[in-house]
Order: sequence, then C-alpha cells, then structure tokens
Amino acid sequence: MTKTKKHREQTVKEEQRKEIRKQDAEEEQQVKRDSDKLGTEPVHPLLLKTSAPLMVSMFVMALYNIVDSIYLGHYSTDSLTAVSYCFPFQNLNIAFGIGTAIGMSALLSRYLGAKQYEKADKVAHNGFILAAINYLIFFTIGCFAPFFMGLVTSDSTNATIISEGIHYLRITQWLSVAPMMQSMFERLLQGTGKTKYIFYMQLSATLFNAVVDPILIFGFFGLPALGAKGAALATVFGQLLGCALGYNFNRKFNKEITLSVKKLRPHLQTMKDIYKIGIPSIVLQSVGAVMTFSLNKILGMFSDLAVTTFGVYFKLQSFAFMPLFGMNSGSVPIIAYNYGADRKDRLEKTMSLGVRYGIGLMSAMTVIFWLFAKELMALFDSPPEMVKMGVVALHIISLNFPFAGYAIMRGAAFQALGKSVYSMNISLVRQLLIIIPCAYIYAKLGGVNAVWWAFPTAEIAGLSMSAFYTGRIRKEILSKMTPRDAEGNPI
Repeated sequence: MTKTKKHREQTVKEEQRKEIRKQDAEEEQQVKRDSDKLGTEPVHPLLLKTSAPLMVSMFVMALYNIVDSIYLGHYSTDSLTAVSYCFPFQNLNIAFGIGTAIGMSALLSRYLGAKQYEKADKVAHNGFILAAINYLIFFTIGCFAPFFMGLVTSDSTNATIISEGIHYLRITQWLSVAPMMQSMFERLLQGTGKTKYIFYMQLSATLFNAVVDPILIFGFFGLPALGAKGAALATVFGQLLGCALGYNFNRKFNKEITLSVKKLRPHLQTMKDIYKIGIPSIVLQSVGAVMTFSLNKILGMFSDLAVTTFGVYFKLQSFAFMPLFGMNSGSVPIIAYNYGADRKDRLEKTMSLGVRYGIGLMSAMTVIFWLFAKELMALFDSPPEMVKMGVVALHIISLNFPFAGYAIMRGAAFQALGKSVYSMNISLVRQLLIIIPCAYIYAKLGGVNAVWWAFPTAEIAGLSMSAFYTGRIRKEILSKMTPRDAEGNPI
C-alpha cells in the first residue's frame, strides 16, 4: 500500500472521528437545552408552559373516567353501582402506579438539575423495575376478584351488582400493567420538561376509549352487550395505546434518558431513593382507597343508590381536580430542578405562583358545582332520588375545593423537596382520622345527606397542617439555600 493511499485513509478516518465528535457534542448540547430550561426560562411562563399540557391531559383523563360512568349509567344503574364498588381497588392501583412514578420523576429532575446524568438514567430504569413488581400485586388481586367483591359488597344482596363487579375487577387488575407503565412514561416526559407529549398520549387513549366504550358496553355492530365488562376492556385497551405511545415518545424525543432493556439492572440504593419520595405518595393515595371503601360501607347502610351517588361524585370530583393535579405535576420538576441547582429565588416563585393558581382554579370549580349540580347528575341518567341526593352532595363537598387547591399545590413542593412524608401525614389525618369518623357520626345524627359534611370538616384540618409544614420547609430547607440574583450568581 502506497504512502498516499495510507494518508488518504487516515484523512478519511480523522474526518469520520471529527464528525462523530461533532454529533456527540450536538447531542450533549441538546440534552442541556432540553433540561436546563427548567432553571433558566422565566418562572411564570415556564410554569404555564410546563403545566398547561399536563392540565389538559389530566382534564382529558378525567373525561376518560367519566365517559365509562356516563355510558354505564345509561346501560344499567346496577352496572354503574358495581363499578362504584370497585373504586377502592382502582384507587389502590393508581396509588402504586403514580406514587412510584412520582418518586422516580422527582429524583430524576433533581439529578438533572445537578448535572448527574448517569444517575438520572439509572433512576429511570429502576423505576420501571419497581412498576413491574407492583403489577404482580394487582394481578394477584384480579385472581381473587370474587373474594374482594364479596368484601366490599357485604351490605348488598343484588346478584347483578356483584357479578358485574367481579368481571370489571378481574379485567382491570389483570391488565393493570398498562396504566402503571403509562404513568412511568408520562413521568419521564414530565421530569425532563416534555409535557406536551403527555397530552398526546392522554388524548389518543381517551378518544379511543370514547369510541370503543359504547360498542362494547351496548353491543353495537353485532357484538354482545358486555356492560361493565365492556367498560373495563375499553379502558385497558385505551391505556395500552397510551402506553405504546409513551414508549415511542420517550425513545424518539427524550434525549436525556436512553431506555434500553439491557439497562434494567436492579440497584437497591436507587430503589430506596425512589421510594423515599414515592412511598409517602403511595400511602397518600392508598389512604384514598381506604376512605372510599369505608364511606361505601357507611353509605351502604342506607342503600346501594347512596353508594352509586358517591361513585358519581367521585367521578365528577376527578373531573374538577385533574387540572389542579396537572398544575401540581407541572411545578414538581421545576421546584426539584431548581432545588438541585440551588436556585432559591426560582423555587420560591414557583411555589407562590402554584398556590395562587390552585386556589383560583378550585374556586371556579366550586362555582360550577353549585350552579350546575343538577345538570351534572343528569349526565348519568340518574333516577330522581339519586339526582336529589347528588345535588346536596355536590353543593356541600365542593365548599372545600379552594382549601384543597392550597393544600395540593403545597404538596407539590413537599414532593419535590423530598418531604413527601408531609403530604402523607396530611392525608392520613384528613382521610382516616377525620373523614371516616365524622362521616359515621354525621350519618347517625343526620342521615345520608349529613355524611357529606365530613369533607369540609376534614379539609380545614388539612389546610392547617399544610400551612404548618410550609413553615417548616421554609425554616429547614429554604432558609439554608444560597440567595442568588436573577442571573444565578450568589449575592
């Protein structure tokens, strides 16, 4: 081989190496641009830009849940009641799925803020391992669906309700891997600031569910009418679609995290760190399942219709609260990132803006529930007795919405700063120590309509605790951070 040929080959190889280095540098710079916006863009527009897709997607997800109930209400009140009895298990499933995802997302954002990209990658993959472990728990619940339905419907003698509930519970638990993985993909996108793709996931799943739901429930196009079983199938099929889209969005657009089966290696300390944040969130939402179960038992002393009314309220409440949860989720990565980056000024501004928006959003929802309570109940083809009971419930319970707006947005700061235990404590007091005993006492003293006053009673306590823990956060964390100017330089 001549010297000239060798020289040409060396020149080509050197050019290839330069091109590779250039591509690597561009990819690294893209990573910085994507994640660093959480610490550089003006806080107010950043909060709106990050939260808006999540608020819309949460709103869409609420429609996802309500559509099932509306169709079932028109199909059969018994089917709607059966699904209402299954709420505690669905809430428990959501608690484990979202709680694990929250722990993963908050820790991920913190590592990105500190420029520790390898640790962020490890957090993401261990989050998926934990999600798979959680799924096995709920698959087992589906295997024993008759036992669990017998547990929650012990006050009911309606065989149709029990049978429909067993079918619904089996399907939703056996295929609960879909919502769990969907939550993980959503939180990966949230943790790196790519929240618009979450909207695409939720919208696609919701539209699919809205189309398939009536086909399977009522038996259109020659298919058998499946009732609650059809609602369950439409739900999980929609979630599978959302899960597939989430995987593709992360693979294509999320340059901060490189998902790979080869990287699914358990790391005990990382799992512990995820659950240090995530377990309080799991407990917080699991308490909701216990509260729902207990209230169903209390209301069951009056009638199955009272249980159905509470189930309808629960669906409507999710509709009212989902935009707030979107704002909550949008603020978590901003707070966590700036905590990791030691930007006290941006952290405090995000907290303050979040509370103001939270109270404003929920005050508007209170007005809507008061003005349109009858119309909201009519969506479910409710019998007159149920409409009358539901209007009273919506009027009373919605009084606590503004208080909840404050508490939930404070909870975002607790999660992002690694103090999710504060949110857990508030939830335990509200939903176990206050709502359940008060509901039982009020039921004995004033009948079924008095039960609803337990909610405002508990929310006042939650508000007080949120204010107390906020003071502790300021003293123990914020006061020790370095004051900086608008450019991030120490003052």
